[in-house]
Amino acid sequence: MIGSVAGVAAAVYAVLSLLRFANFKASAYDLVIFDQAVRSYSQFRLPVAIVKGVHNDFGPGFSVLGDHWSPILALLAPLYWVFDDPRTLLVAQAVLLAAAAVPLWVFTRRSLGPGAAHLVAVAYTLSWPVVETVAFDFHEAAFAPLLTAVLLERWQAGRRVPVVLAALGLLCVKEDMGLLVAGFGLVLLLQRGWRALGGAFAVGGLAFTWLASQVLIPLFGGRADYYWAYGALGSDMPGVARTALTDPVAVLAQLGSPPVKLVTLALLLGVALLAALLSPLALMAVPLLAERMLASSFPNWWVPEYHYNAFVVVVVFAAGVDGVRRLRARRGEAAWGGWARWWAAGVLAFAVASVPFFALRGLADPGAYRLDQRERAAAAAVAAVPDGVLVEAANNLAPNLSGRATVLLWDRTPRWAPWVVADIGRRTFPFKELTEQQERVRTLVAAGYQVRFARDGYTVLFRAGETGSTSPGRP
Repeated sequence: MIGSVAGVAAAVYAVLSLLRFANFKASAYDLVIFDQAVRSYSQFRLPVAIVKGVHNDFGPGFSVLGDHWSPILALLAPLYWVFDDPRTLLVAQAVLLAAAAVPLWVFTRRSLGPGAAHLVAVAYTLSWPVVETVAFDFHEAAFAPLLTAVLLERWQAGRRVPVVLAALGLLCVKEDMGLLVAGFGLVLLLQRGWRALGGAFAVGGLAFTWLASQVLIPLFGGRADYYWAYGALGSDMPGVARTALTDPVAVLAQLGSPPVKLVTLALLLGVALLAALLSPLALMAVPLLAERMLASSFPNWWVPEYHYNAFVVVVVFAAGVDGVRRLRARRGEAAWGGWARWWAAGVLAFAVASVPFFALRGLADPGAYRLDQRERAAAAAVAAVPDGVLVEAANNLAPNLSGRATVLLWDRTPRWAPWVVADIGRRTFPFKELTEQQERVRTLVAAGYQVRFARDGYTVLFRAGETGSTSPGRP
């Protein structure tokens, strides 16, 4: 039964992702970044993403290990030997996210029984943090729910070696996963027989996050302060620490500024109907949530959209299960055994009720299964670009070229690639105004580019005399 749940979820996730790809709703930032990186791994090279390096001024040979410490992406490289295309990542992500339902089911079955376990597993597959991750391209977050669920299930089973291995796996997902491991260490410090490992996790997790962000990422060409987002509290960690000591109210206020942070936290707790607050397991998510909610820049971090909530969603479900188990143990099986099943049904009801408000609703839109006029024009524009060339492409067109060309993001700085696929029909990232995009096309034409295609706002340009080499040039 649980295998069927996971299998259906993986199929649904894949359909959602692939539909968005086909409808030109995927993006260079971030699908092309990961596509180029994993392709590099599949060719036994460092995970270079020219689209990231050029757009963010790191250079065309930039390795994504200088952006985020995510060496676990190398595990996906063999898939590119079978099908070298960004859609491979979308399907892989669907499978990884769905697979987490299996160890979560085992965890719940031990605590609350098989009936509740099935309800919670289905609720996880429908939950908004997972669905929003599916809907926004591919990210390293795809690995986090499965590894977290394995970590917690193996801990529940009393198996130390798999717990350590799962924790090490999490440290390969992203540099701040050390905070999640450290949070789990705090939980283990409260558990008799686990305190030594808990101390190692707490100290080791924090030390790893420092090592990855301050040493490893700069070693691969990144900057240690690139994602510093706490200017409202201090210019660096010592500054934030001083603020916390001298003005703790300012730190607490930052948790609710802007108020959407509180909405996100409420929705997260809502997936388990607040029962996570009854379990010490909730401590595991606190450091990672604090990293996001104390930030004053990078607003994508604290909204319900995007993929950031996938890093903690399994913790919230597992803490809810553990909280109900503890409540039942205190009040007695006879009085509260049935209530646990009602709680699980409520968790599923919350997940179902959230579906119309998040990305999964897109599957009910008949328009998602056919291309409209502009989408047909987008397909024709992409088809006008030959294979194997260097091309600057609008954010929503770049993924559909990335499997057969070297793609740069069409951005606010002319890169003078031989081919350019522009969108002047609507504003697109990273431009601030549509008129800026239109002016960029006029600049290219004035510089000698020829218009090879123009329809419904999409324009394909080619610079005559170019060889189509894969190195950015100059006019």
